[in-house]
Amino acid sequence: MIAEEIFAKARDRALLSADEAYWLWEQAPLERLAAVADEVRRSVVDNPGVVTWQIDRNVNITNVCISGCKFCNFHCKPHQVEQAFVTTIDEYRSKIKAMLELGGDQLLLQGGLHPKLGIEFYEELFGALKSEFPNVRLHALGAPEVAHIAHISKLSYRTTLERLIAAGLDSLPGAGAEILDEGVRKRISPAKPGVKEWIDVMHEAHLMNLPTSATMMYGHVETARQRIDHLLKIRDLQARCPKGNWGFVAFIPWIFRSTGTLLEREGVESHFSPLEYIRIIAVSRLVLNNIRNIQASWLTVGKATAQVALHSGANDMGSIMIEENVVSSAGAHNSFDAIGIQQAIREAGFEPQLRDQLYRRRALDGKMKNKFGIK
Repeated sequence: MIAEEIFAKARDRALLSADEAYWLWEQAPLERLAAVADEVRRSVVDNPGVVTWQIDRNVNITNVCISGCKFCNFHCKPHQVEQAFVTTIDEYRSKIKAMLELGGDQLLLQGGLHPKLGIEFYEELFGALKSEFPNVRLHALGAPEVAHIAHISKLSYRTTLERLIAAGLDSLPGAGAEILDEGVRKRISPAKPGVKEWIDVMHEAHLMNLPTSATMMYGHVETARQRIDHLLKIRDLQARCPKGNWGFVAFIPWIFRSTGTLLEREGVESHFSPLEYIRIIAVSRLVLNNIRNIQASWLTVGKATAQVALHSGANDMGSIMIEENVVSSAGAHNSFDAIGIQQAIREAGFEPQLRDQLYRRRALDGKMKNKFGIK
């Protein structure tokens, strides 16, 4: 009876309690859980037979970072001058032109917590990029980076976001969430802005109607219930978003990859289980009753598992990610091109649909369609 009551609430998109969410994770039979999550997906999306995907490029603004994340092989400390870089305008220009040739429409711009790059740097960067490439969307920074910029620039989160938006920021990725638990964050990211800062920045963005996404990096030092608590924090934050504003457009969970990381040297290794990932996708669909899009992270889980996720609550395959450095440097080596990701979606029984960051259908001319096999 308990199972039927919980599944009935989930089908109705009702608010599940923490205990009900824990039950889904700890006791719900996986096959039934995935089936109910798929039912909910079908009731939420506009066309249940369609799976969306995107073309964008992830460019790292800098690799200098003071957050001390033990899961990141990509960053360097400010004093490591031989390794340190800040991407130049000429490098952006080259990368953007290559992205446009491949049909991309967006830059995912992420960096580190650079101690010397304040608000003026980002205003100048975003302004220069938008001036030369006005139609390229800037899906940039993350809540910890915004909090860091605000801190070193002695500004409020509101003012920081207002100035970034005025300079060209289009949307805010969910980067830096990891697990929204202070104990976990102190263990894996000792100097990164904490749970409150992440939530406060995102809430301010929602009040301003700046589109955002939410993420979860799991499979390191967190407990199973801390994963569920993370989902509940995301859901409750979304509930505070003013009606009609974008809020969290999507939720994306991915697994921690440990290869070569400090966490691995401390004895924390990633152990990927496809069944566990499917459970995470399904539970996310049912707990996050106010977030429309759930993304399958093919980059970290691979093609086959991502395809199963499309039948377990996910409705999106994410981007082909023309460039990605951070997760790849820790052992994630899956890849797709535009034709390959569409083929994977069709193999899973769905029709692929190219989208933009706001999950709007992207229209391409005949030349681009032929070039990338897009129908």
